[in-house]
Amino acid sequence: MVEPTESEDLGEIDRFITAMISIRAEIDQVAHGDFTVEHSPLRNSPHTAAAVISTDWTREYPREQAVFPVHTLKQDKYFPPVGRIDGAAGDRNLICSCPPLEAFEDHSDDSASDS
Repeated sequence: MVEPTESEDLGEIDRFITAMISIRAEIDQVAHGDFTVEHSPLRNSPHTAAAVISTDWTREYPREQAVFPVHTLKQDKYFPPVGRIDGAAGDRNLICSCPPLEAFEDHSDDSASDS
């Protein structure tokens, strides 16, 4: 369940409702057989700028639908820098980019004892 906070103005709530209606329309397209779930705009979103300008667009839906699922966004479109990440794969295959524990050792006492 989604519940907007009291600080959201009516314009923002209207944008949210428009987005939900657009998402429902994409779900209906899948239900009507226009796309498979795996090849639907929802499953492949978000679409990066690099993906939509690519010369090898092989998606079953048009670029226009990928770029502007809500037509009122044509003025203020934000392109995410990355597409959808696979969080489950990241959880199963943890990669630690932290410095090794040795990097946190305090060597100040060692230099004092050398003198």
